[in-house]
Amino acid sequence: MKNVVVVGSQWGDEGKGKIVDWLSREADVVIRFQGGHNAGHTLVIDGVTYKLRLLPSGIVRKNKISIIGNGVVVDPWALLDEIEEIKSKGVDISQKNLILSEAASLILPFHREMDEIREDAAGKAKIGTTRRGIGPAYEDKVGRRSIRVMDLVSEKNLDHRLETVLMHHNAIRKGLGKEIYQKDKLKEDLLKIAPEILKFSQPVWKKIDEFKFQKKKILFEGAQGILLDVDHGTYPFVTSSNTVAASAATGSGCGPNSINYVLGITKAYTTRVGEGPFPTELKDEIGEELGTKGKEFGTVTSRKRRCGWFDGVLVRQAIKISGINGIALTKLDVLDDLEEIKICIAYDLDGKKMDYLPAAVDDQLKVKPVYRTFKGWKTSTNGIKKFDDLPENAKKYINELEKFIETKVSSISTSPERNDTILIEDPFNI
Repeated sequence: MKNVVVVGSQWGDEGKGKIVDWLSREADVVIRFQGGHNAGHTLVIDGVTYKLRLLPSGIVRKNKISIIGNGVVVDPWALLDEIEEIKSKGVDISQKNLILSEAASLILPFHREMDEIREDAAGKAKIGTTRRGIGPAYEDKVGRRSIRVMDLVSEKNLDHRLETVLMHHNAIRKGLGKEIYQKDKLKEDLLKIAPEILKFSQPVWKKIDEFKFQKKKILFEGAQGILLDVDHGTYPFVTSSNTVAASAATGSGCGPNSINYVLGITKAYTTRVGEGPFPTELKDEIGEELGTKGKEFGTVTSRKRRCGWFDGVLVRQAIKISGINGIALTKLDVLDDLEEIKICIAYDLDGKKMDYLPAAVDDQLKVKPVYRTFKGWKTSTNGIKKFDDLPENAKKYINELEKFIETKVSSISTSPERNDTILIEDPFNI
């Protein structure tokens, strides 16, 4: 039995949804362990597009168990809407194949409002959040005042918990000149949906222990990317959770010995949504071409993604931080028409060569990329399923990329379709 953690090795949007779905052929259980409905995983299966935000990517496969772990912050209304949306496309979702951690914290309407208030007030200093309340919900979790799934069981307890959290939020709202948030209507709304939420609720840590005893293969699915990690990313332009592989253990309720292989999903170029440093960003026709051909628009917000060359320095750094064993290279086909392709192999910071991204945001914004240039292959790789069938220049690009990041390329994705994937190394069977 092998258990695999899938994480994004860049700023998110690397194609984790497709790869997790593809890997879930072998997995018995798929677990989301952090983030919220700011995640956006797009799957294309037999021409049908599924856009997942909270639901694990394994939900679209039959006879798989999908779990939302305690490390995820859950908007209960968004979850119910997403369940209905996916069910409308013919996917069966019930207590048999979906489990929600009873310890997961809830995103409530005042969290979304606070997210918007802060972003609007920040002006040029805005982070570029999805305005879905994820950050404020995590703040309440750390501040020990959040409402958790289990709190929906008891009206008396829910009433007490709401008083606690609103005491904090209303003090801030009053200071900002905003209307005081009323408890009673929110309590009524939560109690109305409580039965629909609670029917999926279980102690996830206990279920994982049972699955391990049964020798089931577990796939842990991360959201966002390592470079958005609140500790290790381009702070403060980061998400509010830990996106590294180690979070799979804390965000689901199992020990680190439950993780056998870490797969880093890595786009063949680089993209970023929102604000923050981006050393290899291209603001020219090539950047536009990558964005257009790669359909680089956010699944959650539809915001246009910033595009640039592959940043080998950052990916190598992410690999070290998250203990990545192999990478799944995605969207290779987007590079098909380019005359030449570049990889960032170092940075220049005020004349000093650097082999890592400095921690200070001012330095991150100043660094200039040092590139190595490769000839393009100028022929289609779309749908290719064998490495030997790739154009020679594409194989050279992949081999050199692999050498630089010092990590094996375990698979290559050549289209959005789940089966258009070149398997070099199976994480479940090493």
